[in-house]
Amino acid sequence: MEKDQVLEQLRQFVAERDWKQFHTPENLAKSVSIESAELLELFQWGSEVDEAAIKDELADVLTYCILLADHFGLDPYDLVIEKLEKTKEKYPVEKSKGKSDKYDRL
Repeated sequence: MEKDQVLEQLRQFVAERDWKQFHTPENLAKSVSIESAELLELFQWGSEVDEAAIKDELADVLTYCILLADHFGLDPYDLVIEKLEKTKEKYPVEKSKGKSDKYDRL
């Protein structure tokens, strides 16, 4: 499915339920955090988890991220590419390959 189709389906879903009134940036950001915690909870007692549950929780996180980006007129894919470029500068391959150190400790 194309990214525009996903966004359009999300917008339609929200509009049909008149939920846009609740989708303030603050509420969407809170929802990202809450759903992220639910995703993390799946790993609380070990690394073996139900793949269907992971998919559901990850979809919830992504949904709120997409809606938050849309609120500000931002393209989530562009955001990722822009941030990736910044991160490449912080973590050049020759300094960071095979290391998990923070950029200021490389």
